[in-house]
Amino acid sequence: MKLPIFITALWAFFSACTQPPASEIATVSYDVKGKEVKIYTTADSSALRLTPTGTKSFQAAKQPLETEVAIFVNPAKTFQSFMGIGGAVTDATADVFASLPPEKQQAFLKAYFDQAEGIGYSLIRTTIHSCDFSPESYTYVADEDKALGTFDIEHDKKNRIPLIMKIIETAGGRIPLYVSPWSPPAFMKDNKDMLHGGKLLPEFYPSWAQYYAKFIKAYEALEIPIWGLTVQNEPMATQKWESCIYTAEEERDFLKNHLGPTLKKEGLGEKKIIVWDHNRDLINHRAE
Repeated sequence: MKLPIFITALWAFFSACTQPPASEIATVSYDVKGKEVKIYTTADSSALRLTPTGTKSFQAAKQPLETEVAIFVNPAKTFQSFMGIGGAVTDATADVFASLPPEKQQAFLKAYFDQAEGIGYSLIRTTIHSCDFSPESYTYVADEDKALGTFDIEHDKKNRIPLIMKIIETAGGRIPLYVSPWSPPAFMKDNKDMLHGGKLLPEFYPSWAQYYAKFIKAYEALEIPIWGLTVQNEPMATQKWESCIYTAEEERDFLKNHLGPTLKKEGLGEKKIIVWDHNRDLINHRAE
C-alpha cells in the first residue's frame, strides 16, 4: 500500500522597513536558551515518513546572508489554531475498504489513524447521502417525501458506517467527524436534479434543515458522535455530479432562519456549523 507523502512547507515572513507604531509593538519574554528543535523528515524514494532524524539547539546568530534560509518567528503574534489533518470517508472509500482482505484493512487503518504507529489522522469527514465519490446517486427518503417520514440511513450501514466505527476504534475511541451534503434530494431543487447545480427551493428550507438533524441523530444513535457540519459542499460550483448553488445571502439566510434554529430545537445546538465549504481564495469575497 502506498502512503501519501506529506511535505512540510517553511514560510519566511518579511516585515516592512517602516517601524510600526509603539502601540502595536508587543513585548514578549521568551528565552530559547537550552531548548532544542526536533527534526522530522519525509522524503521520496526512501523509508522516511515523518521520521525523527535529529535535533538542533538554538544558538546565537548574526544577520543572515540573503543566500541563507531564515525563518523569523514572533511569539507575540498568533493566528488561528490548527485543529488537525484528516480524510474523507466517502462511499468509494468504504466500498474499496470492504473489498480488501482483513490484513490489508488493518494495515490501512493503522497507517492512517493509529496515533503511535501511523500518521495519526485527527479528523474525518463524511457525506450526507451521495456525492461524486458514490457509485450512484441516492438519498435517505422516498421521492417527494417532504415530511421525511421515510428517512432511513440503511444504505450507509453496509460499508460506510462499519468503516467509520473501525476508524474511531483505531484512533483511540475518539476522532472529530463532520458531515456535509453535496445536494438536497432532487424534488427539493428548482432543476429537479441532484446533479448540475440548481438551487434549493425556499418551500423546502424547513424540510432540508430537518434532514441534517435526522442524519446527525441517526448516526449518533449508533454511537458515532458528530462534531459539526458544513451547510453545503462547494456552494458556488455547478458540477456534473451532486451539487447545489447558494449565494452568500442564501447560505446566510438558510443557516440563520432554518438550519441553526432547527438544530437548536432538536437538541443539537452545540454542533459546529461551517459556511463557505469551498476554496479559501474566495473567502473574503464571500464574507463581503
